[in-house]
Amino acid sequence: MNAPASMRWPVPPPDGFTAEDLDRLPDLPPHIELIDGSLVFASPQKAFHTLALDLLVTALRVSVPKHLRVRREMSVVLDRRQRPEPDVMVVRADAVTGGDQTAYPADAVVLAIEVVSLDSEIRDRERKPQLYARAGIGHFWRVEDDGSGNAIVYIYELDPASNAYALTGIFHDRVKVNVPFDIDLDLTEIRHL
Repeated sequence: MNAPASMRWPVPPPDGFTAEDLDRLPDLPPHIELIDGSLVFASPQKAFHTLALDLLVTALRVSVPKHLRVRREMSVVLDRRQRPEPDVMVVRADAVTGGDQTAYPADAVVLAIEVVSLDSEIRDRERKPQLYARAGIGHFWRVEDDGSGNAIVYIYELDPASNAYALTGIFHDRVKVNVPFDIDLDLTEIRHL
């Protein structure tokens, strides 16, 4: 399928786009990420992705302490050439600046969550966790469809000695953890959304 003749794709500068460019480039579609200086466009999402986001956001907002906030599909500035958009993240409340905010700094993110889609498998399983760990984000969750519409959550914690994530658990029916705060999430609720 060819793009309409009137559509103009942004031409990257020789050294790639920067995090600031995402706020200045005109007419970008929603949910553009910057990975390694390149723009990454989101494809249409399947129902599982949306339902998983709804489940996570609702459960986290019930459990989150007062000094933290839950954000959905907002970008995080990791460095000059990295501005990914976690599906869900928990940020410090003092990093929230208002309704015009388009991104959060990496040091404000307590938990980053990616819900894996077919087009983002490698980014969500490999590249983004590397970038989040390098930026010092202490907790990372990866959520996947088990093939029958049920969610599996892989939970990682940053090992400061290696600056890499270590798997701390794989959860199929219920996530019950006490870091980064007390969370009790019934994953089977996705079947009722």
